[in-house]
Parts: sequence; structure tokens; C-alpha cells
Amino acid sequence: MRHSSFAAAVSLTLASAGLFPAAAEPALDPIAVETARLEGYEPMEGERSPLVLRLQVLLDRADVSPGVIDGYLGENVRKALEAYALRESIDANGPLAAPVVEALIAGDDAPVLSTYTITEDDVAGPFVDEIPDDYAALAEMERLAYHGPQEMLAERFHMDQDLLAAMNPRADFSRAGTEILVAQPGDPLETAAIARIEVSRSRGALRALDGDGGLVLFHPATVGSRETPSPSGTHEVTAIATDPAYYYRPDVNFQQGDLETQLEIPPGPNNPVGTVWIDLSEPTYGIHGTPTPAEIDKDYSHGCVRLTNWDAEELAALVETGTPVAFVE
Repeated sequence: MRHSSFAAAVSLTLASAGLFPAAAEPALDPIAVETARLEGYEPMEGERSPLVLRLQVLLDRADVSPGVIDGYLGENVRKALEAYALRESIDANGPLAAPVVEALIAGDDAPVLSTYTITEDDVAGPFVDEIPDDYAALAEMERLAYHGPQEMLAERFHMDQDLLAAMNPRADFSRAGTEILVAQPGDPLETAAIARIEVSRSRGALRALDGDGGLVLFHPATVGSRETPSPSGTHEVTAIATDPAYYYRPDVNFQQGDLETQLEIPPGPNNPVGTVWIDLSEPTYGIHGTPTPAEIDKDYSHGCVRLTNWDAEELAALVETGTPVAFVE
């Protein structure tokens, strides 16, 4: 991967020197992102914030996922900050309290942005022009691939597609050699002992715990809905599948419109369960990825536990069959 944190300095220099035309400046000043501190400043709901973007990347690198990195102060960011404070035993009166923010910044002073040069492999595909809503049409497709390089790169760097585009207003994502500004999220944990998983309905979150009850991973999650709630009690992981197909069974799960035929929907990142399926001992339920990472804990699921694809992949690489999964309020 042609991806360099050192190259971030080049991008920051270009931005500060005014070499981005006024109509094509990034949505957030890269220098403001790298140097953002709290210092009495409170980000506003609905506005992209340099501080929030910095904190989202730092949380991702601290194994406390904020979900998709978009620069907005939302519930997933607040939940992640609270989980970080609890893990680090920081006494604070709110998620954006100074002790929490300053501890996070002090613990990781590496750049949160970097530049990346798009490669020939990135633009080679295969890609798809459209992902139909109708499951019968999905079942006819060969693979539910990305729509194009922009969607693929946004997911690789854990970014919202809109933020990626806004940070690179002149970029041609379909051309190899294009240099873009991206978030620099954390690498997935490679070794960790997960003894138990807890899924909180009220918090919209998944916590992976070690044998002493310590937090290994925190991921925001979509957990069921009023019409199709998640299961109760404790179950266990029975199987793990990467790049899974999705099996539509209207007589068992849910029915889409008048579609009554069982279908096998091909794999791919835009599959209804994303890139990972972690099967649970409660029949038809699992923990899985999603084709819409920006909707985590903002939309509903059909009873399962939905994570971003990258969070689901990280969990799947660490969890083992037999691991208990408790659903709690």
C-alpha cells in the first residue's frame, strides 16, 4: 500500500501555502485537524469539526471504534469516548470532558491524516454500477462489489464517502496516480484473548471483554428493532464466515414485500451482511458487517448485530467458536 504518514506533512504544507484553489480547498483544514484541542471549544451538532475528526481517528487507533469517520459529533463518537474513559479509569462529567479528550490526544501524537496514492489495483475493480434494493435482482448478480474506487477507499480508511470526497474536492478517484488525503486509522488487533462478548440494546454497542472483564474492543452496533428484536440471554459463537453469501429465507427471517422464494444472494462488501458473518447458537441470528457503515446505530436490523465491515472483520479475526455472547439492556 502506497500510504505514508510522512507524506501528510507534504499535504499540510500545500494546504498552508494556499496551493489548493479557493474553490477546491478541503472541507476541513488539515493543519486544524492535526492541531485540534478542546480548550473550551465544543463542536456543534451537524457541523464537521477538526477536533471530532481527530478524536475519531484516535479512538479508532485506541481500539474503541467511533464507527465511520465523518467529522461529525454524533452518538457513536460520544459512546466511544465514554467507553475510552471507562477503560482508562478517567473520572469525567461527560464524553467531551477535558480529561478524556486530553488523555486521548496525549496518548497518541502521530498524525491522524496522511496522503495515499491511488494504485492500478485500486481502480481495476471489478465494480458494479448499481446495487438493486430487490433481493430477487440481487440474487441474479455475480458479486455485490463496491460501486467504485471511492467507496472502496472510503471503507479502507474507515471514512464516510462524503468526507473523503470533501477532503479531496479535485480528486479523480478512478485514476491511478491520484494523491488523496485520508484518515490514518488503526491497524486491527492481531492478538487478543476475547473471553466474552456483550451486546447492549440500549447503548447500541458491542463490547469484547477479556477473562478479567477488561475491555478489548468496543464497537458501535445496530441491534435489532422493535419489529424484529435481537434475542435475549446468552448464546455462543458457532461459526465464522468471511466474504459470506446471504441466504434470504422469508419463512424464517423476514419477508421483503411479496417475495416468498428462498434466495442465495452472492457475497461482496455490498451484501446485506457485508464482509463477515459470525454465527450464533440462537438460530438465524449473528454478528455481521454492513454495506452502509454510516447507518450503524442510526438504522435498524432484522434482529442481528450489525457492525461496520472493518469492525466486524477485526472481531472475526479474534473471536473463537464457543465464545459466549450475552445480550443485555
